[in-house]
Amino acid sequence: MQKPIFKDIEAAANRLNGIAVRTPILESQAINDIIGGRLLVKAEPLQRTGSFKFRGAYNKICQLSKAERKRGVVAYSSGNHAQGVSAAANLLGAPAIIVMPEDAPQVKLDGTRRWGADIVTYDRSDHDARNVIAGQIAEEKGMTIIPPFDDPEIMAGQGTTGMELISQCKEAGADPDAVITPVGGGGLMSGVATAVKHLSPETELFTAEPEGFDDTARSLASGQRQNMLPDAKSICDALLAPCPGELAFSVMADLVYGGLVVSDDEVRNAMTCAFNHLKLVIEPGGAVGLAAVLNGKYDSNGKTIVVVASGGNVDGAQYAKIVGRS
Repeated sequence: MQKPIFKDIEAAANRLNGIAVRTPILESQAINDIIGGRLLVKAEPLQRTGSFKFRGAYNKICQLSKAERKRGVVAYSSGNHAQGVSAAANLLGAPAIIVMPEDAPQVKLDGTRRWGADIVTYDRSDHDARNVIAGQIAEEKGMTIIPPFDDPEIMAGQGTTGMELISQCKEAGADPDAVITPVGGGGLMSGVATAVKHLSPETELFTAEPEGFDDTARSLASGQRQNMLPDAKSICDALLAPCPGELAFSVMADLVYGGLVVSDDEVRNAMTCAFNHLKLVIEPGGAVGLAAVLNGKYDSNGKTIVVVASGGNVDGAQYAKIVGRS
Protein backbone atom coordinates (compact mmCIF):
# COMPACT_ATOMS: atom_id res chain seq x y z
CA MET A 1 0.00 0.00 0.00
CA GLN A 2 1.15 3.53 -0.80
CA LYS A 3 1.45 6.14 1.93
CA PRO A 4 -1.08 8.95 1.52
CA ILE A 5 0.28 12.28 0.33
CA PHE A 6 -1.13 15.77 0.75
CA LYS A 7 -2.94 15.62 -2.61
CA ASP A 8 -4.86 12.59 -1.31
CA ILE A 9 -5.98 14.61 1.70
CA GLU A 10 -7.05 17.49 -0.53
CA ALA A 11 -9.09 15.05 -2.61
CA ALA A 12 -10.66 13.63 0.56
CA ALA A 13 -11.55 17.14 1.70
CA ASN A 14 -13.38 17.72 -1.58
CA ARG A 15 -15.35 14.49 -1.15
CA LEU A 16 -16.25 15.40 2.44
CA ASN A 17 -17.15 19.01 1.67
CA GLY A 18 -20.71 19.65 2.82
CA ILE A 19 -20.98 16.14 4.31
CA ALA A 20 -18.51 16.08 7.22
CA VAL A 21 -18.61 18.85 9.83
CA ARG A 22 -15.81 21.42 9.84
CA THR A 23 -15.48 21.07 13.60
CA PRO A 24 -14.54 24.17 15.60
CA ILE A 25 -11.35 25.02 17.41
CA LEU A 26 -12.12 25.80 21.06
CA GLU A 27 -10.03 27.89 23.46
CA SER A 28 -10.30 28.68 27.17
CA GLN A 29 -8.38 31.42 28.94
CA ALA A 30 -8.66 29.40 32.15
CA ILE A 31 -6.85 26.46 30.54
CA ASN A 32 -4.27 28.80 28.99
CA ASP A 33 -3.57 30.18 32.47
CA ILE A 34 -3.16 26.64 33.84
CA ILE A 35 -0.62 25.56 31.21
CA GLY A 36 1.20 28.87 30.74
CA GLY A 37 0.69 28.77 27.00
CA ARG A 38 -2.07 28.80 24.41
CA LEU A 39 -4.14 25.67 23.87
CA LEU A 40 -6.50 25.17 20.94
CA VAL A 41 -8.76 22.11 20.99
CA LYS A 42 -10.06 20.62 17.73
CA ALA A 43 -13.53 19.47 18.77
CA GLU A 44 -14.14 16.21 16.88
CA PRO A 45 -16.85 15.15 19.38
CA LEU A 46 -18.96 17.58 17.34
CA GLN A 47 -18.26 15.62 14.14
CA ARG A 48 -20.94 13.47 12.52
CA THR A 49 -21.30 10.29 14.66
CA GLY A 50 -19.35 11.98 17.46
CA SER A 51 -15.78 11.30 16.30
CA PHE A 52 -13.25 11.87 13.52
CA LYS A 53 -13.81 8.34 12.24
CA PHE A 54 -16.63 9.40 9.91
CA ARG A 55 -14.09 11.27 7.76
CA GLY A 56 -12.04 8.22 6.81
CA ALA A 57 -15.00 5.88 6.50
CA TYR A 58 -16.85 8.14 4.07
CA ASN A 59 -13.71 8.82 2.03
CA LYS A 60 -13.16 5.07 1.65
CA ILE A 61 -16.72 3.95 0.97
CA CYS A 62 -17.59 6.73 -1.47
CA GLN A 63 -14.82 5.48 -3.77
CA LEU A 64 -16.25 1.97 -4.02
CA SER A 65 -17.99 1.00 -7.24
CA LYS A 66 -21.79 0.79 -7.41
CA ALA A 67 -21.53 -3.01 -7.43
CA GLU A 68 -19.29 -3.00 -4.35
CA ARG A 69 -21.63 -0.68 -2.50
CA LYS A 70 -24.59 -2.88 -3.38
CA ARG A 71 -22.84 -5.93 -1.90
CA GLY A 72 -22.07 -3.89 1.22
CA VAL A 73 -19.23 -3.30 3.66
CA VAL A 74 -17.94 -4.96 6.81
CA ALA A 75 -15.77 -3.37 9.51
CA TYR A 76 -14.35 -4.23 12.94
CA SER A 77 -14.24 -1.60 15.63
CA SER A 78 -14.53 -0.84 19.34
CA GLY A 79 -17.17 1.72 18.47
CA ASN A 80 -16.15 4.97 16.78
CA HIS A 81 -15.09 3.44 13.47
CA ALA A 82 -18.21 1.28 13.73
CA GLN A 83 -20.43 4.34 13.85
CA GLY A 84 -18.45 6.14 11.15
CA VAL A 85 -18.73 3.19 8.76
CA SER A 86 -22.39 2.65 9.61
CA ALA A 87 -23.24 6.31 8.92
CA ALA A 88 -21.17 6.53 5.74
CA ALA A 89 -22.63 3.29 4.41
CA ASN A 90 -26.15 4.51 5.17
CA LEU A 91 -25.57 7.79 3.36
CA LEU A 92 -24.10 5.96 0.35
CA GLY A 93 -26.72 3.21 0.17
CA ALA A 94 -24.50 0.32 1.22
CA PRO A 95 -25.49 -2.43 3.70
CA ALA A 96 -23.07 -2.69 6.65
CA ILE A 97 -22.09 -5.37 9.15
CA ILE A 98 -19.88 -4.30 12.06
CA VAL A 99 -17.82 -6.64 14.25
CA MET A 100 -17.66 -5.06 17.73
CA PRO A 101 -16.37 -6.19 21.15
CA GLU A 102 -19.18 -7.49 23.35
CA ASP A 103 -18.14 -5.03 26.08
CA ALA A 104 -18.25 -1.97 23.80
CA PRO A 105 -19.92 1.05 25.44
CA GLN A 106 -23.68 0.94 24.98
CA VAL A 107 -23.66 4.41 23.43
CA LYS A 108 -21.42 3.10 20.64
CA LEU A 109 -23.51 -0.02 20.08
CA ASP A 110 -26.69 2.07 19.97
CA GLY A 111 -25.12 4.66 17.66
CA THR A 112 -24.01 1.96 15.23
CA ARG A 113 -27.44 0.36 15.11
CA ARG A 114 -29.11 3.76 14.71
CA TRP A 115 -27.49 4.10 11.29
CA GLY A 116 -28.86 0.73 10.21
CA ALA A 117 -25.85 -1.57 10.53
CA ASP A 118 -26.03 -5.15 11.80
CA ILE A 119 -23.65 -5.98 14.66
CA VAL A 120 -21.70 -9.18 15.35
CA THR A 121 -19.93 -9.24 18.74
CA TYR A 122 -16.69 -10.90 19.86
CA ASP A 123 -14.58 -11.28 23.00
CA ARG A 124 -12.14 -8.34 23.16
CA SER A 125 -9.50 -10.49 24.90
CA ASP A 126 -9.04 -12.41 21.64
CA HIS A 127 -7.30 -9.72 19.57
CA ASP A 128 -7.35 -11.74 16.35
CA ALA A 129 -11.02 -12.73 16.53
CA ARG A 130 -12.39 -9.55 14.98
CA ASN A 131 -10.16 -9.81 11.90
CA VAL A 132 -11.08 -13.47 11.42
CA ILE A 133 -14.82 -12.86 11.81
CA ALA A 134 -14.79 -9.85 9.48
CA GLY A 135 -12.79 -11.81 6.90
CA GLN A 136 -15.27 -14.69 7.00
CA ILE A 137 -18.24 -12.34 6.56
CA ALA A 138 -16.56 -10.53 3.68
CA GLU A 139 -15.80 -13.81 1.90
CA GLU A 140 -19.25 -15.31 2.44
CA LYS A 141 -21.22 -12.20 1.44
CA GLY A 142 -18.86 -10.57 -1.05
CA MET A 143 -18.58 -7.49 1.15
CA THR A 144 -15.68 -5.02 1.20
CA ILE A 145 -13.69 -4.72 4.44
CA ILE A 146 -13.29 -1.13 5.64
CA PRO A 147 -10.18 -1.17 7.87
CA PRO A 148 -10.14 1.01 11.01
CA PHE A 149 -6.78 2.68 10.37
CA ASP A 150 -4.16 0.94 8.22
CA ASP A 151 -5.45 2.02 4.83
CA PRO A 152 -4.33 5.00 2.70
CA GLU A 153 -7.88 6.18 1.93
CA ILE A 154 -8.89 5.97 5.59
CA MET A 155 -5.72 7.85 6.58
CA ALA A 156 -6.33 10.53 3.94
CA GLY A 157 -9.86 11.06 5.23
CA GLN A 158 -8.62 11.44 8.79
CA GLY A 159 -5.95 13.82 7.51
CA THR A 160 -8.64 16.37 6.68
CA THR A 161 -8.70 17.02 10.44
CA GLY A 162 -5.12 18.28 10.22
CA MET A 163 -5.81 20.28 7.07
CA GLU A 164 -8.70 22.03 8.81
CA LEU A 165 -6.91 22.75 12.05
CA ILE A 166 -3.99 24.48 10.35
CA SER A 167 -6.43 26.67 8.42
CA GLN A 168 -8.30 27.43 11.64
CA CYS A 169 -5.08 28.29 13.45
CA LYS A 170 -4.35 30.90 10.79
CA GLU A 171 -7.85 32.29 11.23
CA ALA A 172 -7.20 32.52 14.99
CA GLY A 173 -3.81 34.18 14.53
CA ALA A 174 -2.04 31.15 15.97
CA ASP A 175 1.20 29.55 14.84
CA PRO A 176 1.22 26.09 16.46
CA ASP A 177 4.43 24.82 18.01
CA ALA A 178 2.91 21.35 18.40
CA VAL A 179 -0.09 19.25 17.42
CA ILE A 180 -1.03 16.35 19.69
CA THR A 181 -3.51 13.62 18.76
CA PRO A 182 -4.69 10.46 20.47
CA VAL A 183 -3.40 7.28 18.86
CA GLY A 184 -4.65 3.71 18.77
CA GLY A 185 -3.74 2.14 15.45
CA GLY A 186 -2.41 5.40 14.04
CA GLY A 187 -4.86 6.29 11.28
CA LEU A 188 -5.64 9.72 12.71
CA MET A 189 -2.09 10.80 13.43
CA SER A 190 -0.67 9.46 10.18
CA GLY A 191 -3.20 11.52 8.24
CA VAL A 192 -2.92 14.59 10.46
CA ALA A 193 0.88 14.46 10.38
CA THR A 194 0.89 14.29 6.58
CA ALA A 195 -1.31 17.38 6.37
CA VAL A 196 0.35 19.39 9.13
CA LYS A 197 3.91 18.82 7.95
CA HIS A 198 2.92 19.92 4.43
CA LEU A 199 1.18 23.08 5.62
CA SER A 200 3.28 23.95 8.68
CA PRO A 201 6.67 22.21 8.47
CA GLU A 202 8.02 23.67 11.73
CA THR A 203 5.15 22.30 13.84
CA GLU A 204 6.11 19.27 15.93
CA LEU A 205 3.77 16.29 16.18
CA PHE A 206 3.16 14.10 19.22
CA THR A 207 0.93 11.13 19.88
CA ALA A 208 -0.86 10.58 23.20
CA GLU A 209 -1.81 7.22 24.70
CA PRO A 210 -2.91 5.63 27.98
CA GLU A 211 -0.42 3.75 30.13
CA GLY A 212 -0.03 0.11 29.12
CA PHE A 213 -1.27 0.88 25.63
CA ASP A 214 1.68 3.18 24.90
CA ASP A 215 2.86 0.92 22.08
CA THR A 216 3.17 3.82 19.63
CA ALA A 217 5.33 5.85 22.04
CA ARG A 218 7.63 2.87 22.50
CA SER A 219 7.58 2.14 18.78
CA LEU A 220 8.62 5.70 17.95
CA ALA A 221 11.42 5.52 20.53
CA SER A 222 12.74 2.18 19.29
CA GLY A 223 12.12 2.60 15.57
CA GLN A 224 10.22 -0.70 15.42
CA ARG A 225 6.59 -1.52 16.07
CA GLN A 226 5.92 -2.60 19.65
CA ASN A 227 2.90 -4.29 21.22
CA MET A 228 0.69 -3.21 24.10
CA LEU A 229 1.81 -4.44 27.52
CA PRO A 230 0.39 -7.81 28.62
CA ASP A 231 -2.75 -7.56 30.78
CA ALA A 232 -2.93 -3.78 30.29
CA LYS A 233 -6.26 -2.15 31.10
CA SER A 234 -7.58 1.34 30.52
CA ILE A 235 -10.83 3.30 30.44
CA CYS A 236 -9.74 4.57 27.00
CA ASP A 237 -11.71 1.96 25.05
CA ALA A 238 -11.13 3.73 21.71
CA LEU A 239 -7.33 3.36 21.98
CA LEU A 240 -6.84 -0.31 22.80
CA ALA A 241 -5.32 -1.45 19.50
CA PRO A 242 -2.61 -4.04 20.29
CA CYS A 243 0.00 -2.26 18.14
CA PRO A 244 0.26 0.55 15.59
CA GLY A 245 -0.64 -0.30 12.02
CA GLU A 246 2.23 -1.13 9.68
CA LEU A 247 1.43 1.56 7.12
CA ALA A 248 0.41 4.11 9.76
CA PHE A 249 3.64 3.56 11.69
CA SER A 250 5.74 4.00 8.57
CA VAL A 251 4.21 7.48 8.23
CA MET A 252 4.49 8.34 11.92
CA ALA A 253 8.10 7.15 12.11
CA ASP A 254 9.02 9.78 9.51
CA LEU A 255 6.88 12.68 10.74
CA VAL A 256 6.08 12.34 14.46
CA TYR A 257 8.50 13.66 17.08
CA GLY A 258 7.49 11.39 19.94
CA GLY A 259 4.79 9.86 22.12
CA LEU A 260 3.23 11.11 25.36
CA VAL A 261 1.73 8.75 27.93
CA VAL A 262 -0.95 9.46 30.54
CA SER A 263 -2.71 7.62 33.35
CA ASP A 264 -6.44 6.95 33.53
CA ASP A 265 -6.72 9.40 36.43
CA GLU A 266 -5.10 12.10 34.31
CA VAL A 267 -7.63 11.30 31.58
CA ARG A 268 -10.50 11.64 34.03
CA ASN A 269 -9.22 15.03 35.15
CA ALA A 270 -8.88 16.15 31.52
CA MET A 271 -12.46 15.14 30.77
CA THR A 272 -13.61 17.17 33.76
CA CYS A 273 -11.49 20.13 32.67
CA ALA A 274 -13.04 20.02 29.19
CA PHE A 275 -16.51 19.93 30.72
CA ASN A 276 -15.81 22.83 33.07
CA HIS A 277 -13.87 25.15 30.76
CA LEU A 278 -14.75 24.17 27.18
CA LYS A 279 -18.29 22.86 27.76
CA LEU A 280 -17.25 19.89 25.62
CA VAL A 281 -18.02 16.23 26.26
CA ILE A 282 -14.93 14.14 25.47
CA GLU A 283 -14.74 10.36 25.81
CA PRO A 284 -11.73 8.90 27.66
CA GLY A 285 -9.72 8.01 24.54
CA GLY A 286 -10.43 11.42 23.05
CA ALA A 287 -9.06 13.22 26.11
CA VAL A 288 -5.52 11.78 26.25
CA GLY A 289 -3.96 14.70 24.35
CA LEU A 290 -5.55 17.24 26.67
CA ALA A 291 -4.45 15.14 29.64
CA ALA A 292 -0.86 15.16 28.37
CA VAL A 293 -0.80 18.96 28.14
CA LEU A 294 -2.51 19.56 31.48
CA ASN A 295 -0.04 17.27 33.23
CA GLY A 296 3.12 18.68 31.71
CA LYS A 297 3.96 15.72 29.48
CA TYR A 298 4.59 18.40 26.87
CA ASP A 299 6.23 21.64 28.03
CA SER A 300 3.63 24.19 26.97
CA ASN A 301 5.10 27.22 28.70
CA GLY A 302 4.96 30.12 26.24
CA LYS A 303 3.93 27.82 23.38
CA THR A 304 0.88 27.32 21.21
CA ILE A 305 -0.46 23.77 21.10
CA VAL A 306 -3.31 22.18 19.19
CA VAL A 307 -4.87 19.10 20.75
CA VAL A 308 -7.28 16.96 18.77
CA ALA A 309 -10.16 15.82 20.98
CA SER A 310 -10.93 12.83 18.81
CA GLY A 311 -14.37 11.73 20.05
CA GLY A 312 -17.18 12.19 22.51
CA ASN A 313 -18.98 8.84 22.54
CA VAL A 314 -19.07 8.01 26.24
CA ASP A 315 -21.87 6.34 28.18
CA GLY A 316 -23.79 8.84 30.26
CA ALA A 317 -23.42 6.95 33.54
CA GLN A 318 -19.64 6.65 33.11
CA TYR A 319 -19.35 10.31 32.16
CA ALA A 320 -21.46 11.49 35.08
CA LYS A 321 -19.35 9.42 37.47
CA ILE A 322 -16.12 10.92 36.09
CA VAL A 323 -17.06 14.59 35.92
CA GLY A 324 -19.16 14.38 39.10
CA ARG A 325 -16.20 13.41 41.27
CA SER A 326 -15.52 15.77 44.14
